[in-house]
Amino acid sequence: MTIPADATLSDVGEFGLVAALGERFHQGGAVLLGPGDDAAVVAVPDGRVVVSTDLHVDGRHFRRDWGSAADVGHRVAAANLSDINAMGGRATALTVGLAAPADLPAAWALELADGIAAECSLVGASVVGGDLTGADQIVIAVTALGEIVGEPVRRSGARPGDVVAIAGRQGWAAGGLAVLARGFRSPRTLVEAYRRPEPPYAAGPEAASAGATSMIDVSDGLLGDVGHLADASSVAIDLRTDCFEIAEPLRAVGAALGMDPLRFILTGGDDHALVATYPSATGLPSGWTRIGEVAERGESVERTAVTVDGRAWEGPTGHLHF
Repeated sequence: MTIPADATLSDVGEFGLVAALGERFHQGGAVLLGPGDDAAVVAVPDGRVVVSTDLHVDGRHFRRDWGSAADVGHRVAAANLSDINAMGGRATALTVGLAAPADLPAAWALELADGIAAECSLVGASVVGGDLTGADQIVIAVTALGEIVGEPVRRSGARPGDVVAIAGRQGWAAGGLAVLARGFRSPRTLVEAYRRPEPPYAAGPEAASAGATSMIDVSDGLLGDVGHLADASSVAIDLRTDCFEIAEPLRAVGAALGMDPLRFILTGGDDHALVATYPSATGLPSGWTRIGEVAERGESVERTAVTVDGRAWEGPTGHLHF
C-alpha cells in the first residue's frame, strides 16, 4: 500500500495504517497465524511462554528530536527483547500498541515499524499484531513473547560465593544521553549507542546453559538493577570498579562535562547489558566479564545490599520512573 509522503494519521485512517504496517512485518516460523484476525497464534514448543511488557512515552523514554522514528523502533523493541534474553530465553513474537496524535505524519509511524522489524530480525522474532488509537502524545506499548529451554534464570537464585559478571557494553547509552541532553551530537559512538542499543542477545541463553544462578537486564542503571537482583536473592553484592574498562569516548565526555565517567557505567541504563551470577567454580562463557562477588546479607547492610569497592554508594543508582 502506497501512502503519500505528506499524509498524516488522520489522512490515512486506522485501517489504512494497519494495512501499511502489516506489509512491513515478516512472519517467522513460530507464527501459525499472523495479523488479520482478532488474535494471532504462535507456536509454543514445550507449553511455556516467557512474556514481557513495556510502555514507552514520548518525551520520557525517547525524544523525536534526538533520533529518527527508526531509532525509536530499535529502542522500544530492544527493551522487550532484552527482557526475554535476561530470562535465558529467545523472543519469538511481539505485539505493538501505538497511541498518537491524529496529525502525526504517517511516515513517522511507518519508519517506527521499520525500526521495530529490523531489531526483531536480530533474534528471529515477528510482530504478530497490536493496536492503534488516537492520543494527545505518542505512547508505544510493546509485549514480547518468547520460548525457553530448561528452567528460566530468575533474579532470586544468587548465592553467597557466586561471582557477578556482565555481558554487553555498559554506560555508553548513558554517555550518549548526557551528550544529547546538553544539545551536542558527539562523540557519535555514544549518541548512536543511546539511539540504537546493542543488547547481547546470544548471552542470555548461553548464561542459562552455563549454569547462571540469577540474571537481570540492565535497563535503568547498573547499581539499581543489581540491587533488584540482590533483594530478590536476599544477598549482598559488591562490585569492583577495577574490573570495568572505561572506553575512551566515555572518558572524553566525562572530561568535557566535568563528570566521573565511571558514573555512566554504574548508574546508566538503556544499553541492556546482562548481569548474571555464577558459581565460583564455573567458568564464565565467552563475552562475560567478572565485576564482583556475592556475599551473605547481614542485618546492617544497606537496603539494596549493593556496595562499590566495599563501600556504600552515595547518590542515585539509576533511573526512577516515578
